[in-house]
Amino acid sequence: TQDRNRDVKILIVTGDAVEDLELFYPYYRFIEAGCAVDVATLGGGPFKGKHGLPMKSSLKVVDVNPLEYGLLYLPGGTAPEKLKRDEDVLALTRQYFNNGKPICAICHGSQILAAADLIRSLRISAWPGIEEEIKDAGGLYMNEETTVDGPFITARWPADLPALMAKTLEVLGMEASFYTNADLTESGADRPGA
Repeated sequence: TQDRNRDVKILIVTGDAVEDLELFYPYYRFIEAGCAVDVATLGGGPFKGKHGLPMKSSLKVVDVNPLEYGLLYLPGGTAPEKLKRDEDVLALTRQYFNNGKPICAICHGSQILAAADLIRSLRISAWPGIEEEIKDAGGLYMNEETTVDGPFITARWPADLPALMAKTLEVLGMEASFYTNADLTESGADRPGA
């Protein structure tokens, strides 16, 4: 199964001050599932998450051919605040949408979807602080662990990552097992030291 997944390429678009967990958890989960993963930033090269975790290299957004990738992933943190104002990022996101490819976003990553004017009448989960941004773009804000609507797979925050990744891998035609937030709470795994 993992050899077959090597044909699935994932593009992560982000930048400095990305939420570290929302970058690295999916990055390694996609690799674990056998996917090829590339990261692109505005300037290319090294960058750091908002908690200081570094990524040694990245492609430049302008050098990326979206037709080479099966899924676009947009993590949160404060990076999307800058990315949503960049025409190359918005054009890339629109190309995914126009080609019917799945787009996964978590937390503030949905700001890019709103800025690209792609979410009209679609249900979008996102960080509660950007609810108005989602609504202003015509989207239907959902305070749910994971929401799938049209080509979008969206979630609110890092605790939603297990469900988000399971749903994303399912959309890509891969098997994934996961625990919901309720399962984790019941087992105590969501508490420090558990």
